[in-house]
Amino acid sequence: MVQTTAALAVYPGSFDPLHLGHVDIIDRAVQIFPRVVVGILENASKDSLFTPAERVEMIGRLYAEVPSVEVRSFSGLLVSFLKELDATIIIRGMRAVSDFEYEFQMALMNRRLYPNAETVFLTPKEEYTYLSSRLVKEVIGLGGDVSGLVPEPVLGHLQARYRKATHPPTR
Repeated sequence: MVQTTAALAVYPGSFDPLHLGHVDIIDRAVQIFPRVVVGILENASKDSLFTPAERVEMIGRLYAEVPSVEVRSFSGLLVSFLKELDATIIIRGMRAVSDFEYEFQMALMNRRLYPNAETVFLTPKEEYTYLSSRLVKEVIGLGGDVSGLVPEPVLGHLQARYRKATHPPTR
């Protein structure tokens, strides 16, 4: 077996936008692993609200005072990113039983592609089990209040983005 940096865990996702369920998983991961890389997937085929660079900047600012958390973007296979970082641990959030089948398949495929990869499933606090980035975007897009669902800095970016979308500049 190849020896790698098992102390480094990668929490991959789109984080578009980051919400408090994500924050809870990152905070839990930091309690278990000395270093956590939040890996923001660059997916050109996905219609994202924020660019990968904007997400790296927002999340990086949120964790600027936490030296054990690093935020980076990546494209392509997650296992390639793991190898690049010399990491073997994948962190995934599991909100409900409905997440299990998809996450289980992904964990097995990642292990098939990279036998050293291990997936660790963490559950968020109960109050975040219903929360998803899709729901956050849907609520704010329809004019709802998402404060208390996303970190304050992300809330400001969301409000600015949706204000631009709903109030085009006048001429």
